[in-house]
Amino acid sequence: MNMKKILAATAAAGMLLSGCSKPADTATTANSTASTTAAPAGDAKTVKVGVSIYQFADAFMTLYRTELEKYLEGLSDDKVKYVVDVMDAKNDQAEQTNQIDNFIQQKYDLLIINLVQSTSASTVIDKVAEAGIPTVFINRQPSDEDMKAKDGTDFEGMYAYVGADARQSGKFQGEIIADLPNKGDLNGDGKLQYVMVVGDPENVDAKYRTEFSVSQYKEKSGLDVEKLDEQRGDWKREEGQKIVANALSQYGEKIEVVFCNNDDMAIGAVQSIKDAGRTVGKDIYIVGVDALEEAQQLVKTGGMTGTVLNDHIGQSHKAADLGIELLNGKKADAEGHVYMVDYIKVTQ
Repeated sequence: MNMKKILAATAAAGMLLSGCSKPADTATTANSTASTTAAPAGDAKTVKVGVSIYQFADAFMTLYRTELEKYLEGLSDDKVKYVVDVMDAKNDQAEQTNQIDNFIQQKYDLLIINLVQSTSASTVIDKVAEAGIPTVFINRQPSDEDMKAKDGTDFEGMYAYVGADARQSGKFQGEIIADLPNKGDLNGDGKLQYVMVVGDPENVDAKYRTEFSVSQYKEKSGLDVEKLDEQRGDWKREEGQKIVANALSQYGEKIEVVFCNNDDMAIGAVQSIKDAGRTVGKDIYIVGVDALEEAQQLVKTGGMTGTVLNDHIGQSHKAADLGIELLNGKKADAEGHVYMVDYIKVTQ
């Protein structure tokens, strides 16, 4: 990772910690702001950008979509007015498909799509290719096959993916535990007993974080592992709290580490750990992903062992910049049309 990336990501973390983030807006279900109907100033050309987010209730995607909209609209000048329409797919693929169809029918100039289901990418790609609308996928990565499906056609390089390699985030979780003085092995039996809280087993980020957090831990620590429990939490705080409460009730002091695929579930799990009379850093460890402001505060005060910065600022800006390049005729030339932004480990 080069120094520019480190500085950019560190700056993003600092902005989060200083309180620039906003809580998830679960009530907003239509266009995100009145700016979507604002008239362009003077003779500026209007560029309509349609954004579909898998679910507004997701805390990380709230940070992401807020920054994306603000950044895009901030690029407007006396020549171009970017009008951004952000829609909530409500974690419903049929709803998102309808939104995309409407964007196409209304002749939007650029689409930015956070897929409800990564497996729907091929259908979406066919739709936008037929309409000739440049498209940037974000956060949930389509398959390599889907990303190369239009190679050799007129639409080659007119769609791309911007995100972060979830394998890296999983590896960083494993390293945070392996780097502890006791390598997380609280009972000294040479084996790490853990609970895994999975976001969505059908989501590639969840799969990679689940797999690589454990494999990297084993590689770096040199110790074996024992999975006590693995449950699906659907990225939700209340599910993380419930899953870990049940696991603590069943396995008690045997649990040494709780791995969570995101911070929202980890924050819920922290509450269950407190309720069970356990103390993070003394008799149990827990790690998450996203570096939400609340999670960073918990890390700072010892309430969480660590998290991993999922740089919503870097990713949203790259998605917007790339989308504008596609609009201006430059084709996505990265390998597989995939652009990655690095994660950063966050510990005390």
